[in-house]
Amino acid sequence: MRVWTMRTPAGWVGAARTGNGLAALTLPVPSAEESIKHLSGLGVAGGYVMAPPGAGDELAGLEEALNRYYNGERTEFEFPVDWSVYSSFQQKVLRVVHGIGYGSLLSYGQVAALAGYPRAARAVGGALGSNRMLLVIPCHRVIRGDGSLGGFGGRPEWKRRLLATEGLVPGPDGRYPLCEI
Repeated sequence: MRVWTMRTPAGWVGAARTGNGLAALTLPVPSAEESIKHLSGLGVAGGYVMAPPGAGDELAGLEEALNRYYNGERTEFEFPVDWSVYSSFQQKVLRVVHGIGYGSLLSYGQVAALAGYPRAARAVGGALGSNRMLLVIPCHRVIRGDGSLGGFGGRPEWKRRLLATEGLVPGPDGRYPLCEI
């Protein structure tokens, strides 16, 4: 596994890749060292090589995309993902979430239905908790059916911040609007 850090306008981000694509991407933190620690929390164990993507690598544009995103520009993260790090159920759920566009919101129940498990909204929350590739698999775009935020790995302030970056703000009642499916 190859690991590297990137400085963005929001802080340092850590990334890991396998031969199949991106395997982990952290939220911004104050230092490169801390981003490496956060990668460990996402399942990236020792034995990796520190090596950023080179010219022509399909992940070479990731840092530029992150910089655009954190500068408030509309950005789609179309990078290869190593889906093998997830169970079959997690893959189905996360592939649906991977397709949620910038500035759009779906509920846990909507994601469950689109993944083929219409009664598994709670299990969808668990699958989102396994997401190692934040932003590339935009789990922050999944909220509760009533329009309230729901979980985000114990960091709801980041969920609000990411949604605000995409121009999504709650209404006067504190709830966000869901997309129709």
